[in-house]
Amino acid sequence: MSTLRVLGIDPGLTRCGVGIVDVDRARRATLVHVGVVRTPPDSDIAERLAGIAAGIRTAIDEHRPEAVAVERVFAQQNRQTVMGTAQASGVALLIAAEAGLPAATHTPSEVKAAVTGYGSADKRQVQSMIARILRLDAPPQPADAADALAIALCHAWRRDGASVAGGAAQTPAQRAWADAERVARMYVRPNR
Repeated sequence: MSTLRVLGIDPGLTRCGVGIVDVDRARRATLVHVGVVRTPPDSDIAERLAGIAAGIRTAIDEHRPEAVAVERVFAQQNRQTVMGTAQASGVALLIAAEAGLPAATHTPSEVKAAVTGYGSADKRQVQSMIARILRLDAPPQPADAADALAIALCHAWRRDGASVAGGAAQTPAQRAWADAERVARMYVRPNR
């Protein structure tokens, strides 16, 4: 397969980022679609999750991605926000499975490292790199949309670990990411 189309999802109840990219073997990426599925905060949770599901299904039906990548939910101070994000993430993974698409999750630091070379990059840095990578005139707004594209790119660039590790046709951010993965593997010891 010469190009991989990936749907990236930044899960959330109020704003669920949805971004689709095509990435070729040389790691060049092209924007296919970007948007945000919004649900009203005062609606019933079931209605909000149904709205998110409908938005994701529409993106899949219209753009036919070959894989789905969802940001992995991490604990935050606000328990209600974490619950809503986890529920939206579960809906996204369910929709991918129903569509017969392979799905994966990536941590926020994995995604940031993949697109910026720095796992603690801020929102503006991610948005700026997404605009540069996808050759856009301006960063995608809101940040949820840029995050969804970053998740899709992270997943597409990870599909061929040999190429990432080998250094061929890599961006500086990808080289930094591959270096960080090599160092991390050196310090991981199997459980005995």
